[in-house]
Amino acid sequence: MEISGAEIVVQSLADEGVEHVFGYPGGAALHIYDALYRQDRVKHILVRHEQGATHAADGYARATGKAGVVLVTSGPGVTNAVTGIATAYMDSIPMVIIAGQVPTHLIGDDAFQEVDTVGVTRPCVKHNFLVKDVHQLAETIKKAFYISLTGRPGPVVVDVPKDVTADICAYHYPAEVSMRSYAPVKRGNKKQIKRAVDLLAQAQRPIIYSGGGVILGDAEKELTSLVQALEYPCTNTLMGLGGFPADDPLFIGMLGMHGTYESNMAMHDCDVMLAVGARFDDRVTGDLKKFSPGARIIQIDTDPTSIGKNVQVEVPIVGEAKVILADMIKIIPERGQRSNNKAVSSWWEQIQEWQNIRSFDYDKSDTLIKPQYVIEKLHEVTNGDAFVTSDVGQHQMWAAQFYRFNKPRRWINSGGLGTMGFGLPAAMGVQMAHPEATVACVTGEASVIMCIQELSTCKQYDLPIKVINLNNRYMGMVRQWQEFFYDRRYSHSYMDALPDFVKLAESFGHTGLRVENPSDVEDALREMFSRKDDLVFMDFLTDQTENVYPMIAAGAGHNEMHLKPSTDGTTPETREVA
Repeated sequence: MEISGAEIVVQSLADEGVEHVFGYPGGAALHIYDALYRQDRVKHILVRHEQGATHAADGYARATGKAGVVLVTSGPGVTNAVTGIATAYMDSIPMVIIAGQVPTHLIGDDAFQEVDTVGVTRPCVKHNFLVKDVHQLAETIKKAFYISLTGRPGPVVVDVPKDVTADICAYHYPAEVSMRSYAPVKRGNKKQIKRAVDLLAQAQRPIIYSGGGVILGDAEKELTSLVQALEYPCTNTLMGLGGFPADDPLFIGMLGMHGTYESNMAMHDCDVMLAVGARFDDRVTGDLKKFSPGARIIQIDTDPTSIGKNVQVEVPIVGEAKVILADMIKIIPERGQRSNNKAVSSWWEQIQEWQNIRSFDYDKSDTLIKPQYVIEKLHEVTNGDAFVTSDVGQHQMWAAQFYRFNKPRRWINSGGLGTMGFGLPAAMGVQMAHPEATVACVTGEASVIMCIQELSTCKQYDLPIKVINLNNRYMGMVRQWQEFFYDRRYSHSYMDALPDFVKLAESFGHTGLRVENPSDVEDALREMFSRKDDLVFMDFLTDQTENVYPMIAAGAGHNEMHLKPSTDGTTPETREVA
């Protein structure tokens, strides 16, 4: 049967198993929207801004492991989507973006709503295509999903001119594709795996450092088995939280700029480091010249360009973390008993001394709501089993610090790009993926307003998201940096003329509540989560002066942490290395 290019797009998505497409219509994409109207296999979610579409598809992908799918029009439709595409690219999130384009004969003529989609998106996609022949459309879409989901995942853009969506041809969606220039490695080199196991067996001060690649590669069970078999300390990056259970005694917390004292010190002093699905980014390493000076590093990554990119690696292993970790577990017994038990016991004693510093402590208050307290109670009220999305800033760090994630794909946040406005639309994608799940969006008054229009989408599709707004009337993280490094010159970080968030939520048809007293926090949260079918926007007026600790300043080493000052304003030397 011959069908139109628009019908090929929709049929290809259906045959790929796509259930939801997040998008916003426009002229160059109207043939595709008409084809969507005439079928019922693929459900379209109408957002209120193309950035919301990309963040929603991103949240959907992070929560499921499937590729999120976006449909936008040409010109401003594409440019509005670029921030969300870049967000997914930085965090290696699988996404396929179908973009309408002006007719092929008008490309390059500055036609109405024309933009060079391939050129604009090239720096922030894994790959992109411009389809000029309808006969290539189905195979190109199949390639887009294949590239997006395999190897190191990422967003792929398919730019489709309007005349191509009108052209007719026979439809065939390939069951699989192969590309000579793209062949991701699955299995690691056996010799390198044996070297890694032998090195781990000899370690006296070992650490296992896992990142978002563990979660993206569905390797959390293998990681947990390996850590428990070795009985070595394990730390997660911000993106890796949930890849190893937070309640396991071998977990020493998140590391990095706002990580625990013990994890950062252990990373600095270790002699053998196993890095799994982590890319040694600057928020983890601090000053590279000071990073883990005595460590012999084993790095496992599916992307060969990430290995040795920032730090020198002794044992590189390219391949899928799930497969490589399973191979390591198999050969641990055959490589003999560890000869380092006494040394590792002493290492654990040192780590426990660092843990006694309690680097996440904060001052309790009977009069001011502490944001950390809200997250602690959120964890308690949800039994630690919610999907938690966040925006970017102080609230993001407090959520990472105080909500203890025992499962993967429950912590949904923008790590690499740090995109304000991410949290609410990402929560929409998560709720679409898991309709019966508890989904909480932890946000701040500066972030949430960037995509606040998506409250309308939530109303249209009856999404019972719970929004926890930690409202300190500042761009909190900007204010914190200005306090620490700009002599308290709070240049444009004060959020004046804020809306009444309760009335704003109500104007969209949702429930809005405001909480001002610490004694009301727990009851308010319990009331919020008892409303199973409603979106509830809870506006917590929090302490304006609270800062995120620990903190590694720009240019400092990862062992050079600012910890919370004591009540008299001083910081004992035992609590700060700077």
